[in-house]
Amino acid sequence: MWDGKLYSIGLWDAAVALVTRQSILDDLGLRTPTLDEPWTHDEFMAALEAAKASGKYQAAFDPGMAWTGEWYPYAFSPFLQSFGGDIIDRSTYTTAEGVLNGDEAIAFGEWWQSLFTEGYSQATQDPADRDAGFADGKYAFSWNGNWAALGALGAFDDALFLPAPDFGNGPKIGAASWQFGISAASEHPDGASAFIEFALQDKYLTAFSDGIGLIPPTPGSAAASINYKDGGPMADFYELSAQQALLRPVTPGYVVAAKVFEKALADIANGADVADTLDAAVDEIDADIAKNGNYGF
Repeated sequence: MWDGKLYSIGLWDAAVALVTRQSILDDLGLRTPTLDEPWTHDEFMAALEAAKASGKYQAAFDPGMAWTGEWYPYAFSPFLQSFGGDIIDRSTYTTAEGVLNGDEAIAFGEWWQSLFTEGYSQATQDPADRDAGFADGKYAFSWNGNWAALGALGAFDDALFLPAPDFGNGPKIGAASWQFGISAASEHPDGASAFIEFALQDKYLTAFSDGIGLIPPTPGSAAASINYKDGGPMADFYELSAQQALLRPVTPGYVVAAKVFEKALADIANGADVADTLDAAVDEIDADIAKNGNYGF
């Protein structure tokens, strides 16, 4: 929705979870977190420390550093938001000052950097390890989406999809996924609109989900699906999306802000000064907002 008008619509949803195994939790002596009682900051770090101390893993936590682009803001900004910061000030949408470089954001940045400096995660990653590392036993925990869940279920009969940790301001994950829209320059807007309306029937949303594993976007299509019906092997993701999901900033300026955020986090992971990096990111985002007349806000 933009200015009260519908511009695009998705045929599926997506959610991220902390992927692990029940046997790993049991071996490390860890409580199994739930949606009602997710791990706290301290519990999550204790889990990573236990995995690291066991000496059984290449890294305790795989955040997915081999993936770039939209993965960074989609997967990692919810950690920032759980700390109490954000990519942009959503009360005005005209600045990132105070939310991307405030005390909460700096605390997030220091925590993020500590994942790599303390040896819980690796700042660089072979793409093959991102795809198969958890199944190969290289990681105790993997931050990954429901699109990869079928692989985990295929590899382990005790795979678990745990809720995001609560870093102080509630657990958060990204929400929504790729969308269908119609270009203003389309030569066939009526036909494009007819296709979208046709595809939005529950039976097709269910077929789409069954085919590729993504979350059906309506209760009816989920109830009829193989993986997301009550008791289905991936039903947890439906509840994760319903209870923890936070939309990415709803502004045209997100396109630039997301890329700036990605670079800032990559730099911090590789040792850049946290406060200086976040200040520079704010300056870049604010300059873009100003250049574009506050994007209508």
